[in-house]
Amino acid sequence: MDHRKGQPLARDAMAYVLAGGRGSRLHELTDTRAKPAVYFGGKSRIIDFALSNALNSGIRRIGVATQYKAHSLIRHLQRGWNFLRPERNESFDILPASQRVSETQWYEGTADAVYQNIDIIESYGVEFMVILAGDHIYKMDYEIMLQQHCDSGADVTVACMEVPRMEAVGFGVMHVDETDRIIDFVEKPADPPAIPGNPDVALASLGIYVFNTKFLIEQLKRDAATPGSDRDFGKDLIPYLVEHGKAQAHRFSSSCVRSATEAGSYWRDVGTIDAYWEANIDLTDVVPELDLYDRSWPLWTYSEITPPAKFVHDVDGRRGSAVASLVAGDTIVSGSSIHRSLLSTGVRTHSFAMLDEAVVLPFCHIGRGARLRRVVIDRGVVIPDGLVVGDDPTLDATRFRRTDKGVCLITQPMIDRL
Repeated sequence: MDHRKGQPLARDAMAYVLAGGRGSRLHELTDTRAKPAVYFGGKSRIIDFALSNALNSGIRRIGVATQYKAHSLIRHLQRGWNFLRPERNESFDILPASQRVSETQWYEGTADAVYQNIDIIESYGVEFMVILAGDHIYKMDYEIMLQQHCDSGADVTVACMEVPRMEAVGFGVMHVDETDRIIDFVEKPADPPAIPGNPDVALASLGIYVFNTKFLIEQLKRDAATPGSDRDFGKDLIPYLVEHGKAQAHRFSSSCVRSATEAGSYWRDVGTIDAYWEANIDLTDVVPELDLYDRSWPLWTYSEITPPAKFVHDVDGRRGSAVASLVAGDTIVSGSSIHRSLLSTGVRTHSFAMLDEAVVLPFCHIGRGARLRRVVIDRGVVIPDGLVVGDDPTLDATRFRRTDKGVCLITQPMIDRL
């Protein structure tokens, strides 16, 4: 197909989202759901960012590979992402690990999650594959990365983010030459290689890859036939192509989507309780680093039909109010005060309760007189009247999961044990 006539490459690409991850560092938040299905920002889920990026970039064929505790994720995808139509050359496939290749086999690694669905990918006849992780918070135009992939003639293009060199120890780091060709790939190095000409900065892989489809399928088959492979992009395929092919780095700063208010390139892995809490609370800033109000790059999700949020009671000491907070629909703030918090859909807060820097997931009830500070409350939790969290670190740590930074995760089983 000749793309020189100005046709967007995204129209001939498939986005393949790897959404099987457990996200064990989120502890009880992922006891009943996969990490990509964890709620974020009041009414969305983490996976909506990768999917919205694909849609906003012009990609109309999307596949999502699911594995760990996938029910709530699949339900969300069916409700919120069922508008792509085959008759418009669009498709949306949910691809659970279903023993399609072997009677005993789950997806063994990220590459295997694509390999087991090669027949489905081939049936669409797309020229490019954009491989995405389903568990990061960011806005990115994949069309720009596709264009670079074509222009450079690379076998694989890897999206990378510039990070302070010694912060890169937790990432896969790309060692590049002056042309951003990747000459070495090191996983979580103690001494990360710097960017040429910039000794304090390293390039960390974001787990976003672009391949020509035909080439990717050849490589997946080669890898599947290789004894001892972990069947993983980061561990096997990318290092092999760095050594035997042409791997090119794509800098996230060149394709990061920013609104007029967004200064920097925003990308977050919300894989720990602290990081998850911080990213949600950051949204309450007057000018947040991540702009959810940018209509030119909307965050698509399943939008429940809900009544508006409501604030009731107007008596001194019993005034329904929220300041510097995000409050989703179907929430009733009844005689309680909310400060720098995020209340998801369907939350009820009762009289004399106080919330400060709280991330409250859908359908929670906060009892009368409860005082909660620096907390994440899981979906559907009923907080008893008068409960105080955030004043006594020692007591909090015996009752809830308390992080090093003093954030408490509260789930219903923890409340039931009180």
